[in-house]
Amino acid sequence: MAYEVSVVIPTFNRLEVLSEVLQALEFQQEAPPFEVIVVDDGSTDGTSQWLRSRTFRLPLRVLSQENRGPAAARNTGVIVAQGEWVAFLGDDTVPGGGWLAAHREVHRRHGDSRETAVIGYTGWHHRMRLNPFLRYINEHGLQFGYALIQDPEDVPFNFFYTSNLSLRRDLLLAEPFDLRFPYPAWEDIEVAYRLKKRGMRLLYEKRATVAHDHPTDLARFAVRQEKAGYCAVVFYRLHPELGPFLGIGPEGPPPLPPEDPQRWRERLVRALQNLPVRVPKLWEEVLRYHYIRGLHRGWADVGLTKVTPKEDVHEPATSNRTAS
Repeated sequence: MAYEVSVVIPTFNRLEVLSEVLQALEFQQEAPPFEVIVVDDGSTDGTSQWLRSRTFRLPLRVLSQENRGPAAARNTGVIVAQGEWVAFLGDDTVPGGGWLAAHREVHRRHGDSRETAVIGYTGWHHRMRLNPFLRYINEHGLQFGYALIQDPEDVPFNFFYTSNLSLRRDLLLAEPFDLRFPYPAWEDIEVAYRLKKRGMRLLYEKRATVAHDHPTDLARFAVRQEKAGYCAVVFYRLHPELGPFLGIGPEGPPPLPPEDPQRWRERLVRALQNLPVRVPKLWEEVLRYHYIRGLHRGWADVGLTKVTPKEDVHEPATSNRTAS
């Protein structure tokens, strides 16, 4: 059977949610012919064994590799994919019934252009206990930034969310994910930047929905932001013209804010985070500290000296990109 789309899912130790993702794929409505490729990135929870012991109502291939991160797992899936189009899901993003059909419809509407990529909407799973902090990071650029999208027909490259994305397979064969990022952070935006320079046009289709089951809070997200800061230095080394976008100047990261006010802010945010209180400025200040701390750690480890950018890119950074 010829497949139009290959759905690629990198996974690591998330078997419980992954099983729900696959069940949702079994019941896609009006979807084009598709296969599913799950790349087990060194899981220790029996993921590969469970997948190979089950019978699914869809064409499913299971690949296993040593733990190398989601970027390597995505590259593995793309290489073996048989579809002309690749759609990415996270192992914790459960697609709605019309998810794949919505992606495919957008591509058809744009003449199946080789340059077109499509993101859908990633919302929180109904199991998540939502609070103002979770809603804010999903909509305003810390985790995702859907409220910041001004034109769904022309979306900036930094919205290239691999939790819910489709594009031509040959684009990613020409520009695979870079494996030099030590954490799952910014590697998807970096490949998007390269693809954008090749003429990629990123579109947003809000009907292509997935439900994100990934519990987090301020403390976990702060760790995430520090890793994003570290990987931003790797991104800067590859593309120094993106310094302003990443928050890095030719001399290095900005000074780290004082610790005493930071400790006070974090105590206050922790006290408020489960209350119906919205304090976006405070959240931004707290998380910016951790991002800058990651920049400093990355700058020291990578050993960068002064860099002269080729061309400044001033699109606003979301400082948000770690794959979930």
